[in-house]
Amino acid sequence: MKRLAMKKVAILQSNYIPWKGYFDLIAAVDEFIIYDEMQYTRRDWRNRNQIKTPQGPTWLTVPVKVKGKYHQNIRETEIDGRGWAETHWKSIVLNYKKAPYFDEVAAFLEPIYRDEDHAFLSPLNRQLLESICGYLGISTRIANSWDYDHVGGKSERLAALCVEAGGTEYVSGPAAQTYLDENVFAERGLKVTWFNYNHYPEYPQLWGEFVHSVSIIDLLFNCGKESPTFMRFVGR
Repeated sequence: MKRLAMKKVAILQSNYIPWKGYFDLIAAVDEFIIYDEMQYTRRDWRNRNQIKTPQGPTWLTVPVKVKGKYHQNIRETEIDGRGWAETHWKSIVLNYKKAPYFDEVAAFLEPIYRDEDHAFLSPLNRQLLESICGYLGISTRIANSWDYDHVGGKSERLAALCVEAGGTEYVSGPAAQTYLDENVFAERGLKVTWFNYNHYPEYPQLWGEFVHSVSIIDLLFNCGKESPTFMRFVGR
């Protein structure tokens, strides 16, 4: 792909109904690549997230099938059964039906839980990502890592994906500073930028003490179309 004068790319594994920072990272770049060729990890964000309840944050977990000691990548990970979707939706309704924008947000979320039947985790996560991005007005291109060629090595693979996507700048979450080799990117003419998740403002939230780390659906149900006001991509 031909490089633009400036093109920001982010590459991240898919998460289940992620927190607001995940969507801010998507909004901050020109192309977001879902990196679900990485190994599936247990008790991680791939198949679960938290919502707010009167008893505090609680987990919503999509049950998955695993092979031995997780010898599978995220893309290969199958969802175990269908009953989880109704259970998750009932929990969402129970805890957010009194939120100001429940009906508006439920209009696009409920069909995903009640009408869809995903066999694998990755397509479920992507559909939720795209639906929420659509509601927020985030127009970033979303691609899959397997749309591009394979290159070995963690930093090498990420840099190669960025180059293939026509990127000039790689935007990464701060956790990757522990393993990312910036020299690999510099050798390919790529700038590395570290995304900052600090100093988010609080928003009107149900159920006691404010919690930042819950799923973005908490923000959507409470703030509706005003949600970007409490995020970083306002005005971009």
